[in-house]
Amino acid sequence: MNPLDLLARLGRLVMSVMASFGRVTLFTLDAASHILRPPYYPRELGIALLNIGWLSLPVVGLTAIFTGGALALQIYAGGARFNAEAVVPQIVAIGMVRELGPVLVGLMIAARVTSSIAAEIATMKVTEQIDALVTLSTHPMKYLTAPRVLAALITVPMLVGIGDIIGIMGGYTVAVQNLGFNAAAYLQNTVDFLETRDVVSSLVKGAVFGVIAAVMGCYYGMNSGRGAQGVGRATKGSVEAAAVLILAANFVLTGVFFSI
Repeated sequence: MNPLDLLARLGRLVMSVMASFGRVTLFTLDAASHILRPPYYPRELGIALLNIGWLSLPVVGLTAIFTGGALALQIYAGGARFNAEAVVPQIVAIGMVRELGPVLVGLMIAARVTSSIAAEIATMKVTEQIDALVTLSTHPMKYLTAPRVLAALITVPMLVGIGDIIGIMGGYTVAVQNLGFNAAAYLQNTVDFLETRDVVSSLVKGAVFGVIAAVMGCYYGMNSGRGAQGVGRATKGSVEAAAVLILAANFVLTGVFFSI
């Protein structure tokens, strides 16, 4: 292949990625402006809070408790090679609060909520319900996007906090019941080891991940193609984009909070 052709393809790819990033950024800023300005739709916000927050609790809880238990077993098995089994409480706590809790909750929300939002809004576009909103002088961004983004901003940090607690308790249960740890000493080591910065970073990550998940669902839904294939592509693309952006944002936020 001609080196110039390869360079041209690379340039087109970079320009396409930058253009997409710019469109998503403008969409996010537009959504934020509609959150801050009236009119407001409390009913839509309440429904979004229920769907994103309350109905996500079962999958978040199950994911967290099994992850915490597996993490305790893995740390104990690895620490036994160096006579360092006693570090299980500390590592489970920091692993769940700093990384695994926020990331797993974010990915669960991307799988459950982002796909749902994208499919719902894309279907509304295909069936011309969004055009009907415009006809009724209702801004689609304010009615569809703003409540969902605000609900994710509020509820996902709560889900992360709950997931952190359940994950730590999963590790506690395994350590006490199967690995012979003292219950009081395990809890005391967990409390002594965690710092305020760990908890704050976890909740901030939850807020950022929630916004990413909701924005990606709304963006791909609003920009979906026509027909069933358009809805399918919008749903698939929203989940892929949300998952990748959540992992990238996790790397950036970890560097911000814990850079040496």
